[in-house]
Amino acid sequence: MADAAEPVSAAVLVIGDEILSGRTKDRNIGYIAEYLTAIGVDVREVRVVPDIEDEIVGAVNALRARYTYVFTTGGIGPTHDDITADSVAKAFGVPIDVDPRARAMLLEYIKLEDLNEARLRMARIPQGADLVENPVSKAPGFWIGNVIVMAGVPTIMQAMLDQVAPKLRTGVRMLSQTVRADAREGDVGGPLGAIALAHPEVSIGSYPFMAEDGRPNTNLVVRGRDPERLAAAVAAVEAMVAALAQRK
Repeated sequence: MADAAEPVSAAVLVIGDEILSGRTKDRNIGYIAEYLTAIGVDVREVRVVPDIEDEIVGAVNALRARYTYVFTTGGIGPTHDDITADSVAKAFGVPIDVDPRARAMLLEYIKLEDLNEARLRMARIPQGADLVENPVSKAPGFWIGNVIVMAGVPTIMQAMLDQVAPKLRTGVRMLSQTVRADAREGDVGGPLGAIALAHPEVSIGSYPFMAEDGRPNTNLVVRGRDPERLAAAVAAVEAMVAALAQRK
């Protein structure tokens, strides 16, 4: 959709005991954040909650009241602990039941005789929700209000995100530029703070790393939506880095 004047915000809600226990390593948060940033949606918060209905309901209601969109991953499979759909329905105060559209999608992938009670759970959709198509394994996600419910399996989640992205309201895309400091973070902290105060319309972050020679180094990342203001801040950072280099 056309860019909006105001920033468009989002939260990511990851649902699942397996993430919190460490049995499964999350691969979705970074992907979603990078994807949404590229199209002009700012991810402002990430939460991880267990497979407990009250926890999911509370998180959904808190986040949907605060951000333009909430993207959830996990908990829409066929097992007893896949309770995301029921929890989201409770958060919105609507009933949930097998959706004929979702059932038809499942039958594109599963034989009728194999559509048992467990698999049919994946066709239970809150009343009033739109379906999010799943080109990989057909079991759909759904979109209700400003909450978009997607699978936890990364390949399926990515396919679902591709389905919803063209329908999202987007803002002016965040621009970013990185300056390598060739200095330790402590060396740039003071002057970098002064630059940040002088350029409040951009955000400036410092990210330490170990350089190829084994010495500590720092990347300085400048982010902003206005190209001219971004360029001015980057020029100030580059001048500061050059001045530090001359003192060595």
